[in-house]
Amino acid sequence: MTSALFRLECLRMLRDPRYLALAVVAPIGFYLLFATVFGGGPVPPGQLQGTVEIMVAMAAYGAIWGALSATGPRLAHERASGWLEQVRAMPVTGRQLLTAKIAAGLAVALPALVLVCVTAVVAKGVRLEAWQWAALIPAMWLGTLPFALLGVVVGLLVGPEAAFPLSYALYMAASALGGLWVPPARLSAPLQDVAHTLPTYRLADLGWRIAAGHPPTWADLAVLAAWSAGVAALAVLTQQRSARGGLAPRRARRGGASAAGTA
Repeated sequence: MTSALFRLECLRMLRDPRYLALAVVAPIGFYLLFATVFGGGPVPPGQLQGTVEIMVAMAAYGAIWGALSATGPRLAHERASGWLEQVRAMPVTGRQLLTAKIAAGLAVALPALVLVCVTAVVAKGVRLEAWQWAALIPAMWLGTLPFALLGVVVGLLVGPEAAFPLSYALYMAASALGGLWVPPARLSAPLQDVAHTLPTYRLADLGWRIAAGHPPTWADLAVLAAWSAGVAALAVLTQQRSARGGLAPRRARRGGASAAGTA
């Protein structure tokens, strides 16, 4: 049952025009724009070529939205429509349902990540060693886990009207503060301190370091793991509260109240 839910979630996302526009088309377009404008300058010793640095940033940018949008807005709509109640009537637990959604969030993050890298190779002639590609894509893909988990929390906490704008606001703020739009070295010292605590920066730094021929730092891994563990714990607590009825959709609450009043 969990595998069937996983396939269903993946197919629904891959057919969603907003997913294709924001997680795939937009990052590719931004990469081509930024790499053309900023990627051709001379490279100081020890720094990445601009086309490579921007490739990693935009690959992270697209993958993050893929993971976040597959869980947050969709889960909120399913709560409001009553779909989750129908699923709970099947032989599947709430934890299995959320596991399928998180897995689907990771799965649909992969096309955005890969297609930005393919664009960089084809359009801008980016070249890395085979081992770097083999390490960069899986490492960044797994690094999107905290964003899929964050989407679950958003989807369980807010209604369908607020889920998309809240998810998108969190996405844009974390991307900007995490150095995906402006190279982190160009941020002010206080903003650099903020960036280093965010999973957006640590996700991109995984890619930047691998592309430069270096292993990821323990700080990158620790921050991503800490965010994953913290958001996962919050998701579990929120799901348990939802299962007890504390986070039932407002529409359902009003309907229940009306029925009770009529009785």
